[in-house]
Amino acid sequence: MNSKYEVHEHDVLIIGAGGAGLRAAIEALAQGVRVGVVCKSLLGKAHTVMAEGGIAAAMANVDTSDDWRTHFRDTMRGGKFLNNWRMAQLHAQEAPERVRELEQWGALFDRTENGDILQRAFGGHTYKRLCHVGDRTGLEMIRTLQDRGVHLGIDVYMECTVTQLLKDGDRIAGAFGYWREQGRFVVFRAKSVIICTGGIGKAWKITSNSWEYTGDGMALAYDAGADLMDMEFVQFHPTGMVWPPGVQGILVTEAVRGEGGVLRNKDGERFMERYDPKKMELSTRDVVARSIYTEVREGRGTEHGGAFLDISHKPADYVKRKLPSMYHQFLELADVDITKGPMEVGPTCHYMMGGIRVDAETAQASVAGLFAAGEAAVGLHGANRLGGNSLSDLLVFGRRAGLAAAEHAKGSEMPEIDSSQIEKAVHQMLAPFERSEGESPYSIHEDLQATMQSLVGIFRNEEDLQRALSEIEALKERAAYVRVEGSRLFNPGWHLVRDLQSMLTVSEAVTRSALARRESRGAHSRIDFPGLDDAWGKKHNVVVKKAGMMSLAETPVLEMPDDLKQLLADDSGAK
Repeated sequence: MNSKYEVHEHDVLIIGAGGAGLRAAIEALAQGVRVGVVCKSLLGKAHTVMAEGGIAAAMANVDTSDDWRTHFRDTMRGGKFLNNWRMAQLHAQEAPERVRELEQWGALFDRTENGDILQRAFGGHTYKRLCHVGDRTGLEMIRTLQDRGVHLGIDVYMECTVTQLLKDGDRIAGAFGYWREQGRFVVFRAKSVIICTGGIGKAWKITSNSWEYTGDGMALAYDAGADLMDMEFVQFHPTGMVWPPGVQGILVTEAVRGEGGVLRNKDGERFMERYDPKKMELSTRDVVARSIYTEVREGRGTEHGGAFLDISHKPADYVKRKLPSMYHQFLELADVDITKGPMEVGPTCHYMMGGIRVDAETAQASVAGLFAAGEAAVGLHGANRLGGNSLSDLLVFGRRAGLAAAEHAKGSEMPEIDSSQIEKAVHQMLAPFERSEGESPYSIHEDLQATMQSLVGIFRNEEDLQRALSEIEALKERAAYVRVEGSRLFNPGWHLVRDLQSMLTVSEAVTRSALARRESRGAHSRIDFPGLDDAWGKKHNVVVKKAGMMSLAETPVLEMPDDLKQLLADDSGAK
């Protein structure tokens, strides 16, 4: 073993231990290969635990008319037809089976009177489709997958950050990282690597995302030569906490609206009647978020710049049973009893529809041996994700990524890793300690969050986006000379230096893509181009690294087969 770093060898290496990473690990282990899972925090702490509302799957336990075709149609419509149709089809068809697996592995779902998994209504879904465990569904999902993985003998490397993917020619050969606690370096040799690192929310000031969400996986893939796609589509969840300031952005689950919660402005008006009189509070997230933002901007917002969300008209014991986390969250953090009065909510940066471009069947990226699943990958959700589709996404494509990565590993020799790649990665990580001057990474991160929040937010225009690009360029220059004090032993400033590189990469990709797409579609709203443009409805923005620079190209939306086109044209199953 090299004295500078330790080495571990696996057939399949999974980066990220959320729903997608754990489901991929379970599937790869079932194929008989050696699997390693690397996670930035502790096992069981992945951001998936924050998912509250439920898992979207057309099981037809409550609404017997539901089937995969309606789920497919809802997903395509929600995504404004920019979705990868094959991913949307596979997702709708396979989600029920993935939920049944979870149940077999011990997940304790809420039940109907006859013992089936209970399903609730959610925005954009025609039928009651979300399989849930109160408002703690993600936690139950992680607990179940984790138990299963531990039972199968999964190797987990906790509190370890991957900073670079290693290559053997054009193929992936493993990853380089460091232990967050003592700062020592580690090399993982692998035939296949699956990225399951989630989203990018910490690049914005107000976000529902955990500290881990710094876009690492997307940046790793981009630096390794993979394509990123649809990066302009960032979802702002309509309901995050807005008061007190210390809890700003923390998620208020859509389940509150799914269980009958009503949105009102400061004048007591149920304002969704103005924006979507048919679906009201259960409109899609992009519509509800823009509606709240518009009410605030036009002077009808609440005292702290949000809207009121009220479920106090329901019986108190019903609210406590259906929404236990929300009840305790508001009582403890905001001193509000939601059984007696309204919550104050506002939009919060929540989810990334864009990500690493992958094949629908295998989840393989555009670099050999690299796979991606969950929020880090792109395709299923198009221009806007429906609530509940993320958890079934993790299960369906986590499984497919695990299966394909294991098959790829079985057919491959262990790649070679040139030591110069590792030496370069070590040098990059140590450089901030060696500078005698330079600024703190914290001030740069603060400035990046302010830029993205104010210039690349819910509503965008050419002038703001151009300004954001020049500010990001200036931040990149500052970040190149950042300085860190102290030792490598659990040094948060040093951790942030690496996270900052990822956030700057994804922020630039989002901004460049948003500038290029001169229309409003789903979660991407251009004030200067407020309508849908049919030409833009037929193409994606693709971001790739060329000669060290970020390059933008366009690629056509995949043509859908006639039988699926007919499904979208046929409204007979929709309400």
